[in-house]
Amino acid sequence: MSLRPSSPAVLPTTLVACLCLAACGGDDPAGGGSAAGESGATPLGTPIASFAEDFGTIQSVRELADGRVMVADPLGGALYVVDMDAGTREVIGTEGQGPGEYRQPDTVWPIAGDSTLVVDLGNARFMPMDADFAFGETSPLSAGDPRSGLIIALPQGVDATGRIYARSMGGGMGAALPDSGAILRVERGSFAVDTVGSFKLEDRTQSVSGGPDNRNVSISPIPLSAQDAWGVAGDGSVVVARSADYHVEWIRPDGSVVSGPPVPFTPVAIGTEEKEEWLAARGRSGGGIGIMLSVENGAMQTSFRRGGGMRMAGQGEPTIDDYEWPETKAPFHDGRIVVDPAGRAWIQRHVPAGEEATYDVFDGTATRVATYTLPNNRRIVGFGDGTIYVVAFDEFDLNYLERYAMPQG
Repeated sequence: MSLRPSSPAVLPTTLVACLCLAACGGDDPAGGGSAAGESGATPLGTPIASFAEDFGTIQSVRELADGRVMVADPLGGALYVVDMDAGTREVIGTEGQGPGEYRQPDTVWPIAGDSTLVVDLGNARFMPMDADFAFGETSPLSAGDPRSGLIIALPQGVDATGRIYARSMGGGMGAALPDSGAILRVERGSFAVDTVGSFKLEDRTQSVSGGPDNRNVSISPIPLSAQDAWGVAGDGSVVVARSADYHVEWIRPDGSVVSGPPVPFTPVAIGTEEKEEWLAARGRSGGGIGIMLSVENGAMQTSFRRGGGMRMAGQGEPTIDDYEWPETKAPFHDGRIVVDPAGRAWIQRHVPAGEEATYDVFDGTATRVATYTLPNNRRIVGFGDGTIYVVAFDEFDLNYLERYAMPQG
């Protein structure tokens, strides 16, 4: 994302932005069901492998060439290689700030040469890793100055060449909140940026406290409000689901756009169960990412943390009464759209609380070609060679990794 203050004159000494960004998985419950009023959905069946040990939270996975899976657990503070067939996992690297060390590994992304890009929130940096698990040269997650334009490259997608795709929002320092954001493509290291497209943001509330020299800005979403969702394919194509009429667009690397027809949907009314489900799911996804920008004597520091970003310290846990709510859900979940190796986009539908998770699949022409369901309390987090990786949640909101076979056809 990008934060751009409206005027340097109001630059705070300390800015605290509790944005609750779900950088990968979206802000909504994993539980879903057959799309409201939808027929013809096909169950994905039972998992072909399940890992017995739990994780604090999983945002993304990366299948390696030998079939093992790399998993970052930011709440557990560890980076793992998981052998689902043998039922074992191994920790890679150690906690710290030096080479080959991390403080809160958050996501893992496949890049060229069977390498992996690790997002280390605690050290605010990207860490490339080769096929032998050797770490390469790191690069920062953010660059620039909030007075002239700060770029925060929290990935919502990474293409095969390692370019970062992140969301950009204006305002955020007391300025009026915009209703749309830009999809940015960022080159690691140089932080060269270009804009790929735009998307509708969720509705939000903003509160400002403190004086000109010590201003706190807190931004919170209006849960379940309509927002466009987007994701990235390996070739750099960007898929955007438009919430106004539920149609899908592919923005190709050359800038051309392929737009599909609208998909019929019946809006789901938001009742107490939907509100409680959304709130419960925040913990399952790690509670969002808190971002703190500190500017003192002209020097800026940016820090990131997943977990604990829903409420300022000392204010207790939120309840459904702490939020504003719309009357109905959007047609689909917000956040990251997952794209499989065949270049198909999997979009999770919104359904009444407690029903099965439902995914619409769109091909390269932006046309829906299939709809699949999973048991309640599950969310797709990635793909491999003929495989789908799913996170399942237990009654304690612990995360468990499952592997399903990719449907044929």
